[in-house]
Amino acid sequence: MDTIFAEIERQSDDMVAALSRICRVPAISPHNGGDGEEAKAKEIEKLISELGLGPVEWQRVDDAKSPTGNRPSLFLEYKGASPRRLCILSHMDIVPEGDRSFWSLDPYNPVVRGSRLYGRGVADNGMAIISSLYALYALKKLNITPAYTICLVFLSDEELGSSFGVQPLLERGLFRDDDLVIAPDSGNDRGYFVEVAEKSMLRMEFTVTGKQAHASRPQTGLNACRVANLFSAELDEALHVAFKDKDELFDPPVSTFEPTRRYANVPNLNTIPGKEHFGFDCRVLPSVPLKDVLTVVERVKDEVSRHSGAVIELETKGDDAAPPTSKDSDIARLLLSSLTKVLNVKPVFGGIGGGTFAAFFRRKGIPAVVWQQEAEGTAHQPDEYTEIEYIINNAKVFAGMMSGN
Repeated sequence: MDTIFAEIERQSDDMVAALSRICRVPAISPHNGGDGEEAKAKEIEKLISELGLGPVEWQRVDDAKSPTGNRPSLFLEYKGASPRRLCILSHMDIVPEGDRSFWSLDPYNPVVRGSRLYGRGVADNGMAIISSLYALYALKKLNITPAYTICLVFLSDEELGSSFGVQPLLERGLFRDDDLVIAPDSGNDRGYFVEVAEKSMLRMEFTVTGKQAHASRPQTGLNACRVANLFSAELDEALHVAFKDKDELFDPPVSTFEPTRRYANVPNLNTIPGKEHFGFDCRVLPSVPLKDVLTVVERVKDEVSRHSGAVIELETKGDDAAPPTSKDSDIARLLLSSLTKVLNVKPVFGGIGGGTFAAFFRRKGIPAVVWQQEAEGTAHQPDEYTEIEYIINNAKVFAGMMSGN
C-alpha cells in the first residue's frame, strides 16, 4: 500500500490539473437552464483514454429538454482478480453558480489558492470523479491487478433527483445484487463520517393564482404575492410544530422543511401579480410518513385558499426513506479497512438529509455507503473549493478498497 500511496502522491499535480480541466466544462441540467452533461462526458472520456483505462460504455436516457435529446452516463469497467464488482459512483452534473457577485473568481475557471482548488463542481462532485480515476490509474501504472473488477460510473442528473441517471440505469439491470457500491458524495473534513442512512425526501411546488391588477388599485385584483407570503409562512410554522421527532443518527436530528425557490412573477414594480410559484425542500425523518406531512400541507393550503379566495395548486415529488445499510455489510467493512489505514480515524456511522445515489440501491436490496473526505459546507456555495489534500486522500482510500486492503 505504501507503494500505491506514493504513486498517488506523485500524481497530485496531474489530479489537480485534471479536476480543473473537467470543471471548466459546465454540466448544468437542461431543467435548470443548462445544456446537460454531454460536453463534460466527452471530456471525461478523453481523459480516460489518455490514462489508458478505456474503453468507456455510454448509456443514454431520453430527455426532451436536452439539446441532444438525451442525458449520458459513462461506465468504465476494469477487470480484476474477482468478477465481483466494486462500483464507485460519481455524478457529472452540477448546480448553477447562482449570483456571480458572490464569487471572487470565475466559477468555471478553477484556480489554486494556497492549499485549495476553487471552482464550481470541484467538490460536488468532480473530486470524486478524479480521485476514483487516479486511484485506478495508480494500480494500472504499478501493474497491480485489483482484487475486484472495478466499475467507475459517472452519472447524469443527480442534482435534480436522478430521473435521467441512476434510476433508469438500475431498471435496465446494469447493476448486480452483489455489487459493492460506494457513492463519494458526502462527508466531513476529517473523513471519519460514513453515511449509511438517509431521510425521506419531499419536494413541493406551489402555484398561487389570484388576479393581476394595477398596484395603485389593489381592490380590483387579488395579490398572489401576498397570499403566497402568508401561505409560505403559515405552512413553515405548521410543519415544524407538527413534526418535532428527533433521531440522533442524523445530522441535523430533526425533519427539515425549507422554503427555497421563488420564481419570477411580474417584471415591473407597479403591477400586482396574479400568479406566484414557489417551492419547499423537505428532508423528513424515516419515522414520519410522508403522507402525514402532506395531510398537514393540504390542511394549511385549504385554510389559506378559503380565507384569501386564491387558488393554490400543489405538485409533489418524493420518496420514502430507504432501509439503512448495515455497518457489517461487505462494502462497509471494505471501506472501513481502507479508511482507517489512510486517515487513521475511528469511523462514525450516521445519516444525512438524503439525496444521494445510495438510497436507490438500498431500495433494491443492494447495500451502499456514502463517503468522502470533503470541506464541509462548501458544496452549492459561492467560491466552492476542495482541499488538494482531500483529492489525494480520497484516491488513496479508493485505491485501498480496489486492492482489497
